[in-house]
Amino acid sequence: MDYTTKLVYQSNYWYNDGLKKANIRDLSGAITSLKKSLQYNRANIAARNLLGLVYYGRGDVVEALVEWILSKNFQSHENIANYYIQKVKEQKDELETINQAIKRYNQALTYCYQRGEDLAIIQLKKAVEAHPTYVKAYQLMTLLYIQTEQYSKARQAIRVAHKLDKTDAITLRYMHELNQVRKSRNVRIKEEDKKKKRKNPQTVTYNIGNETIIQPVSSGLKDNAGLHTVINIILGVIMGVAVMAFLVIPTLNASKQDKVNEQTVKFSDQIATQKAQISALKKELEEYRSTSEETQNAQATAESTQDSYEIVMNINSHYQAGDMSNEAMLEELLKVNPDSLGTVGREKFESITGELYPRMCENLYATSQNNYNVANYDMAITNLETIMKMDEGYSDGAAMLLLAQSYEKKGEQDQANIRYQKIIEAYPETDAAASAQEALDAQNSGKKKTEE
Repeated sequence: MDYTTKLVYQSNYWYNDGLKKANIRDLSGAITSLKKSLQYNRANIAARNLLGLVYYGRGDVVEALVEWILSKNFQSHENIANYYIQKVKEQKDELETINQAIKRYNQALTYCYQRGEDLAIIQLKKAVEAHPTYVKAYQLMTLLYIQTEQYSKARQAIRVAHKLDKTDAITLRYMHELNQVRKSRNVRIKEEDKKKKRKNPQTVTYNIGNETIIQPVSSGLKDNAGLHTVINIILGVIMGVAVMAFLVIPTLNASKQDKVNEQTVKFSDQIATQKAQISALKKELEEYRSTSEETQNAQATAESTQDSYEIVMNINSHYQAGDMSNEAMLEELLKVNPDSLGTVGREKFESITGELYPRMCENLYATSQNNYNVANYDMAITNLETIMKMDEGYSDGAAMLLLAQSYEKKGEQDQANIRYQKIIEAYPETDAAASAQEALDAQNSGKKKTEE
């Protein structure tokens, strides 16, 4: 078995593993397996399409679109990714609703940093109401409920996230923390009940023969109220002065000091606990912020990829049919981001521009020279800037030199000097570089004469 075949087998193995996990709603595990599959074979269309579906099932629509567009670039025909993308496009209202949910999620993060937990929870409730499969929103809502000690609501939110993705690490961690909170509360309640029973026994139990007798504890105070009253009066008269002088006052002072010390210790413990919780929450929020930024970047990349790919495909059809002017095609092609195109899209883009750009550069350069000669510097700058977008070094820097001279004639000396310096550095030993150096030298000599 050769190396390539082994890679294909490994890719298919991890795809099957991801498929099994996706079927049991282990979406996080499925994502890990499918990414491994694509590491062995990035052109595994089935794995990439399934990865998009898994992302979609978690509510991460942007990531899903990215995977389907990449799949479409690898195989443009007979690819189910075309169907998925088309379905998303057809559901414009749903896509806009999802987009609004993502914005509300990001707004909730902003409120978190501003210590506005209540406002953040309101935004997250609206987000999950509009986008019920948004796992990240449920997780952040759980975190906020934990912070505000609304543990029952936190459990409800995390249960929904767990149903959507059974093995997500963040979800499992929050569930564990909630279980620990419940255990600690139960232990505290039991200890308080034991203390109450020790302090206030309600019954007494004893045996008579074979029978067990349970009866309420008698109150000595009630049974012997008269006797106790007399004794207390006598003792109060005899011992009153001594007790006040030697026992009561020192005891009160010591009791107050003990209470102050206890409160100080409690406050110190509470402050330390709160600091630890705040530190942990800050880390969690930083992770959410990083995830949000990644989501926004992925969304921008997906939109750029889709727009650029559609422009290239559209221009290619017009170019083959010859039913569109060169100027109109140029205007559309300049909107394309070549780096975002796949292999097929990049080949078509380079094929069209390889024939169109040289012709347009030649025409625009000739027009710019005429504009410069009749002192129409604004039009010359517009045409030459368009040439820079197509071929910055056109005619060994001659176009950039004419652009610098146009800026200088127009009175924008800073813009002109930037181009002069760039010509000298990028195109040395050319006529354009020599002319640029002369222009800069002339400026420097003029400044020296002015200073003298």
